Amino acid sequence: MMRIREAAPARAPAGPERSPDGIERRGGAGRRPGAVSCGPVRAPLDLAALAARLPPRPRTRFAPAPTGALHLGHVVNAIYVWGLARALGGEVVLRVEDHDRQRCRPAFERGLLDDLDWLGFEPDHYPTHAFRAGACEGRQQDREGVYREAVGRLVADGLIYGCTCTRKQIEEAGGTDTTELRYPGTCRAAGHPLDEGVGWRLRLDDRLVRFEDGRLGAQAQAPAAQCGDVLVRDRLGNWTYQFAVAVDDMAQDVALVVRGMDLLPSTGRQILMAELLGRHVPAVFVHHPLVMKSPSAKLSKSDGDTGVTDLRQQGWTPAAVIGAAAARVGLLSAPRALAARDVSTLFSA
Repeated sequence: MMRIREAAPARAPAGPERSPDGIERRGGAGRRPGAVSCGPVRAPLDLAALAARLPPRPRTRFAPAPTGALHLGHVVNAIYVWGLARALGGEVVLRVEDHDRQRCRPAFERGLLDDLDWLGFEPDHYPTHAFRAGACEGRQQDREGVYREAVGRLVADGLIYGCTCTRKQIEEAGGTDTTELRYPGTCRAAGHPLDEGVGWRLRLDDRLVRFEDGRLGAQAQAPAAQCGDVLVRDRLGNWTYQFAVAVDDMAQDVALVVRGMDLLPSTGRQILMAELLGRHVPAVFVHHPLVMKSPSAKLSKSDGDTGVTDLRQQGWTPAAVIGAAAARVGLLSAPRALAARDVSTLFSA
């Protein structure tokens, strides 16, 4: 039985990390009792046990949002994604999560594609040249029809309703006993039409979702207590992160979702949404450590933390950047050169 144990994180040159998680957080609030239950953190990653839960040649995805430059946090995610995919004999989908049309920029997309090429991480589905060529099924803004068809099924089932609440109104009505903003169901029975300028929400049952994280062990989450009915389309016409990834992971046959610990709270609601959309077997999830710039703050594009492009300009090699990122989360005991083609050795050796 193969177990990969993470070493204590090594100190390495500072680099950045951020993922738009779609979680609206309330500052200074405690956790809502029963909303999230995390089992004891299990450091070893049991590759054999993970493989037993997956189909042959499992498909995973690398899914950055073009809202800023790639940084060491993204590199850590790429190490886990490509490393586990190759160790398991699987495949990697490249997905550009540009669902937020107000924040995403074509220049950031071009930059992340260039950085991926430079680092040497090559996707098996939707290679970088496919995005440069024009419309691509790996780009969320090119999947409008897919999302409309999916939400149409939920509308037909009576699960979607219109919501006119502003964030301020939700904050005022939602109480202060949860770490994220919880929608209290104000518009559930209001009968607002699903027009432009109106948010669309998905009714969630009050149920506990249990799943086994490949790294962290047994988890239990109650999405209705965490966040309430999930917004699937905002008032500006953007499909939300929570909805788009549930649709895409199902449509693109993603069996293994590998992502940072900051997205762990989203897992239960995404499993539940996928079930409502018709997914019979949920994806397997692995949540990995984050690169932190302080004990309480992860690296962030929006804060201007150093990006991969900056390191390139400073003379770093791709192998040096990958090795530094691996060391920052304890996959290496100290920074050393590590090529993209060799990241599977961190999980299979």
